[in-house]
Formats: sequence, structure tokens, C-alpha cells
Amino acid sequence: MNDVDEIDLYEILGITKGASKAEIKKAYHKAALSHHPDKVAEDERVEAEVRFKAAKQAYEILYDEEKRTLYDTHGMAAFDPSRGGGMGEGPDIDDLFAHMFGGMGFGGMPGSGGMGGMPGGPGGRNVPKKGRNVEQKYEVTLEELYKGKTTKFSNTKNVICQTCKGTGGKSGAKSHQCSVCHGNGVKSILRPVGPGLVTQETVACSTCDGSGSLFKEKERCKKCKGKKVTESKNVLELYIPRGARQGDRIVLAGEADQLPDQEPGDIVFELVETSHDVFERAGADLRAELKISLVEALTGFNRVVLTHLDGRGIHMHIKQPQGKILRPGEVLKIPGEGMPMKKSDAKGDLYLVVDVEFPEDSWIRNDATIRKIREALPPPTNEASDVEDIEEVEVEFDADMDDFGAGSGDPRAGNEWEDEDDEEGGPQCATQ
Repeated sequence: MNDVDEIDLYEILGITKGASKAEIKKAYHKAALSHHPDKVAEDERVEAEVRFKAAKQAYEILYDEEKRTLYDTHGMAAFDPSRGGGMGEGPDIDDLFAHMFGGMGFGGMPGSGGMGGMPGGPGGRNVPKKGRNVEQKYEVTLEELYKGKTTKFSNTKNVICQTCKGTGGKSGAKSHQCSVCHGNGVKSILRPVGPGLVTQETVACSTCDGSGSLFKEKERCKKCKGKKVTESKNVLELYIPRGARQGDRIVLAGEADQLPDQEPGDIVFELVETSHDVFERAGADLRAELKISLVEALTGFNRVVLTHLDGRGIHMHIKQPQGKILRPGEVLKIPGEGMPMKKSDAKGDLYLVVDVEFPEDSWIRNDATIRKIREALPPPTNEASDVEDIEEVEVEFDADMDDFGAGSGDPRAGNEWEDEDDEEGGPQCATQ
């Protein structure tokens, strides 16, 4: 058996065959720190360098799911150049991958660092069927979500060059293989991940822009200068349906950049609902405060109480004296006055939370008015008391409950929870 077959990558990293990717990464970092040549004595550096390189090779194979499957199936023979394998340059590892995964090249393997929306090597092996999507947030008001909205905007994107039909070269010119990536469209680079640690990544070749080939400067298309695409402006229409919600995604299919040999991606808008001064939303329901005066709470009213999101005035008629007295915090529901429901004529409900606004101080001008109010309202309860010792006390108005137990250290004090919030950076206890 060849020595290359006897290497146990799991043993090198000190992990089991069923180790997760997180365990593999952790084991690699530990091994790399232990065996890094700069971290050991001078007489141990040769051995440390061998162990360091072995740990790095084990990590690169086991952390990549496809390479790991290949190793588990064929051992290190899959990466032996003398047997048609090899890491990076050398005999074609693509052939082995193609045999196992239906003709998909190494650069196009899922999770292998393929190029997303970038063209690949010869024959389009690395070219995905569809390009990258362009995603962005789009702020909308509650009014716009209630009524729906259509807006137009100018969009600039790359389109296939019509002069060279996406080849990048003049008519009749022949491209040559990129000498940097050897026609693969991708290349491996080392990226630092910590002190003395590096990792290998596969990125688009910057020389050929990921195409794997290029034209000599004098043979490049004059229109696109060899880039195969040109900029184009068009006007797009964004339609937001009535009842759309926070987080909904509006897709403009095929409106992202075009690249040769692939379907263009989509432009995707994710809706972000801005806060509203009057209404709060939960699903298809709305909530608002119903501000009424004390006399309205006691005697009723017949008026417009608020303006809805479509500009309509919401009118309420609360009859008295037979009707109900409204109290602070009471909740009234108006069915069918919430948000529209998508693909339906139905609407949610509107919940109104009563907020009674009391009169200003000193609005009662004389004793006669006080007597009339006392006569009109129910008498106060518990006026009489059975206690013998009665003392009249002075009262301070506009007191603050933050002063309740302040400075005592007692957790029941009025401001203790706020103090802990400030110190710890967040609430310490939920309201019971």
C-alpha cells in the first residue's frame, strides 16, 4: 500500500470520523497553535513544520464536505497526483468530481467557494444557471401598506454587450486561456484568520474577471473593452399590494445584472414598515388611543374620534345616560376597520384603548359648581369612619414614585429596577 493511503487525517487532528465542522475547525486551530514553527524551540521547528502542514492539509480536506466525502470513500489516493488526483494544480481532480457528482467541476461544487454570479472556466463548468440576486430594504408607511402603492424608479444594470454578443472580443478574434487561473476562472488564496494562522479560500480570478479566458488588448471589443457587458438604464415599476406586511419580499424577476451564459438574477425588495404616530399594527389588526374628555367619559359623545389611514374620519356615537361609562384603559373594538388582508376583501379589526383626559386644575370656579357636580355624581364611599383618633394631614401634590424608598437598597423601592437597568444594560425582571 502506498504511503499516501496510510495517512489518517482524523488522527492528525485528534477527532473522530463523525466530527462536526465546528469540531474540525476547533481541532485545527488547536493543532496549528501547538505545532506552529514560530511557537516552538529552534531544534523542534523541522518536526513542528511537518505537523503544522499535515494539520493544515487535514483541515482543508475534512472541512470541505465534498473533499471529505472523497477522502472517506477513496482515502488519500483521491488526492495523489500519481493516481489522477492532486490538490490544486497537477492531474485533474475535476475528472474525479465529475465522475462522482454528475459532471460538475471542482469550482462549481456546492459549498466549494464557487463564484455565485460570476462566469467560470472553459465550457461554463463553473457557471450557475442563474446569477446573483440583488436584495435591499424598502421603507413603507402604514398608509402605503393600507392603500397599496405603485412606484417607478430608474435602475442601472449590466447587460450583455450587443456589439460582441458577450464574447468580449472583436469579430473573429480568439481568446486565450488565462495564465493566472489556468482557465478555471478561480484561484486559491491564503487569508489570515489569526496570529500565525491562515486559511485557503477560492476566489474569482481578478485577471480574467472569473471567465477563465481573455483577449489581447488590441483584440478586445471596443464597446465593452473586453468586459462582455455594458451598463444600461431602465425604468422599473414596484407594486406593493394592499395589506402587505413587514418583511414581505417583492421580487422583480430577471432585473439584476446580466452575465454571459446565465439567466440574470432578481431584484428583491424587503419591506420595512416605519413607525406611525397614531396606529400600531399586529397582523391585520390595528390599535390606537381613543382620547376623550372626562365629561365624554361620563355623558357620552357623538363625533369623529380619529382619521383612518385612508383619510376617512371614524365617527362614534356613545349614548348617555342609558349607555356605558368609559373608563381609562378600557378597550373598544371596531370590527372590519383594521388592515386589508392580501388576496381578500376582508379586513382586520381596530382596537381603541380609552384615554380619559381630565380637566386642568382650577377649572371649577365656585362652590355652586362643586355642589352641582356632587349632586350629579354618585356619592363617595367610606365617608364615615369608626376610628376614634382622627388626624388631618397635609398633602403634597405631583409626587414621584421614583422617590419611593430611594437610596434604601430595598428591591421594592420605586426606582431600584431602573437603577439595575442602567448598570447592567438591560431589564432585570419582568413585570409580574
